[in-house]
Amino acid sequence: MSDLLQLSAVDARAALDAKEITATELTQSYLDAAVQTEALNNYVQLTHDKALEMAAASDARLRAGTAGPLEGIPVGVKDLFCTEGVETTACSAILKGFVPPYESTVTSKLWADGAVMLGKLNCDEFAMGSANETSVFGPAVNPWSQSDGPDLAAGGSSGGSASAVAAQSALLATGTDTGGSIRQPAAFCGVVGMKPTYGRCSRWGIVAFASSLDQAGPFARTVADSALMFSSMAGFDAKDSTSTNSPLPDLASAMAAGVKGMKIGIPVEYQRDGMDPAITKLWEQGQAWLTDAGAEMVPISLPHTAYALPCYYIIAPAEASSNLARYDGVRYGQRIEEGGTLDDMYEASRAAGFGEEVQRRIMIGTYALSAGYYDAYYLKAQKVRRLIRNDFDAAFAGVDAILTPATPSAAFPLGVKQDDPITMFLNDVFTVPANLAGIPGMSVPAGLSSDGLPLGLQVLAGAFYEDKMYQVAKVIETQSGFSGAPQRAAGRAHS
Repeated sequence: MSDLLQLSAVDARAALDAKEITATELTQSYLDAAVQTEALNNYVQLTHDKALEMAAASDARLRAGTAGPLEGIPVGVKDLFCTEGVETTACSAILKGFVPPYESTVTSKLWADGAVMLGKLNCDEFAMGSANETSVFGPAVNPWSQSDGPDLAAGGSSGGSASAVAAQSALLATGTDTGGSIRQPAAFCGVVGMKPTYGRCSRWGIVAFASSLDQAGPFARTVADSALMFSSMAGFDAKDSTSTNSPLPDLASAMAAGVKGMKIGIPVEYQRDGMDPAITKLWEQGQAWLTDAGAEMVPISLPHTAYALPCYYIIAPAEASSNLARYDGVRYGQRIEEGGTLDDMYEASRAAGFGEEVQRRIMIGTYALSAGYYDAYYLKAQKVRRLIRNDFDAAFAGVDAILTPATPSAAFPLGVKQDDPITMFLNDVFTVPANLAGIPGMSVPAGLSSDGLPLGLQVLAGAFYEDKMYQVAKVIETQSGFSGAPQRAAGRAHS
């Protein structure tokens, strides 16, 4: 076949089954593409030899007729997932040299289904950021950046995952989403990014940020590819106390069903001042596409989502400050020996190991949990979170899904927002509510900004109703006909 990189994951699986290509050929193509697009800095480590070994094993299973659902499909792994025998740093200096002796549940499930590991992907340090600029390895670059313009942010925290899938240096990729860290970079890079219902995918073996919010999910170039990968990632895990034993709905049937007769909620609160007019226009166009396909648009109100960002930026740092207390230079990762006491070693290791954004969030979280402030901040934020969840529960009593913009703007140049944390936090204004409510959400590329950059629409559904989300997302994908290709994708680099 002329260009293996153009195949979707679904088509690649069919070609592998038909013996038209081999897993080794497909994997080598993606390894070559990763080298070709190295300047995008989306990989922090290519596992070249391991990838080819896994591909050879896939070819053997394909020949034997024992292939799994993802057999031979090359996958990039966000550097937040522990990978046995492969360094996992969460893109932080404090975990430099940490090689896990175990595999995360999500990646274990992918490898059991035949996927091939290409390497570890760049992300914001401990997943704290919206532009992949807090990584100790430097920022991942959006492949939609023009060769004669500034490098654009790939989004965060899963910027490396979105960049690699868009740049055709990974066919699929894992991500995590705590406040939009899958959906926002997916929108910036013109790919499909999906956050499942909280509890759908095991958190075991994923470096924790905020335990009540974190959820793993897939990056893909098509909605069908996303469903294929999600089906492998999801499932009950007894090692994760927050994992839910709820059967996965039939996503294939949902995507084939269309939206005729469905009711789609349009929240009035999501029309914000200062939003890019192109995004407002795309949102209206999305409503028209779904109406044309037979769905009914229903105005809804989500009044407490106005408080989602301040609520999130109390809960997430509070949980992070607790989770990151384990990184002290004692058992693993970087240790700085200064002074003569244990406290000196703790202080030096954490000061040298954590970046500014991580330190900022640890301090905010520690303050919010401190004696005298716990009730005023953390407890009150949890009560607001309940009100946000109640708003969504009330909305889904009358609609099947909700349609919103994915981001308030297209991708921005690297560096322009890093010095203003509040401006950076506002990138998550449309995505954070779903994490607080624990519901699934997906960003689908659907159009271009006036500057020719990708824009996404977000589809939300009720908890454990991922089938309805995929149902709507598939129609948006079909109706939009989005086929934009970034300038710096493999085979187009330097064009």
